[in-house]
Amino acid sequence: MEEKEISQAVIGRLPRYLRYLGELKDEGIERISSQELSDIMQTTASQIRQDLNTFGGFGQQGYGYNVSYLYDEIRKILGIDKEHRLVIIGAGHLGQALVNYTNFERRGFMFRGIFDCDPGICGKVIRGIRVRHMEEMADFIRENDIDIAVLTIPKTSAVEVAKKLADCGIKGIWNFAHVDLPVPKQIQVENVHLSDSLMKLSYNLSSSQEEGAADGKVDSNGQNR
Repeated sequence: MEEKEISQAVIGRLPRYLRYLGELKDEGIERISSQELSDIMQTTASQIRQDLNTFGGFGQQGYGYNVSYLYDEIRKILGIDKEHRLVIIGAGHLGQALVNYTNFERRGFMFRGIFDCDPGICGKVIRGIRVRHMEEMADFIRENDIDIAVLTIPKTSAVEVAKKLADCGIKGIWNFAHVDLPVPKQIQVENVHLSDSLMKLSYNLSSSQEEGAADGKVDSNGQNR
């Protein structure tokens, strides 16, 4: 039986569900309805039901959702019910910040190695992990069964490094370099463009200001009419 393709939009909303369910779980709340969850998340109950029904539903009419059970099921769907081993490629400010962000470990993402080509950085220890030279990368990935490589390097060298990662048998790349990576289809790539997110925020700010000006009927001199 052929598996149905899941919308990336639905997958993109799952981490948000997980975050809110985790907070409810910590508060000792055992069950919640789709309407109650929608009120908390500022979305619609129908959207929540539609998203969760994509994976089988998990709810019961008249009861709602068991918070702990739904939390665990979403963790399984996202593949974070097991540990993932990561390496950072690029020990600059961004790479160091990611290693120092302890919340990744709570989600099962464990940093095992850090690599850089700068002799001035190699040998430095970041949260107990020694920065190794790029020449050691391939052997380290193979010997430590690394799942994911995190690229925090300039785009000029990202393509070449991605090809080496593919040869090492890496399964996924979290790419902060602003460039598309020509890797085999079996390697999953998640691109993170920080400037794109900031420009989206800028657009929303501009749109909000324009709507506010229209609602207030502000003239060209900034005076309400």
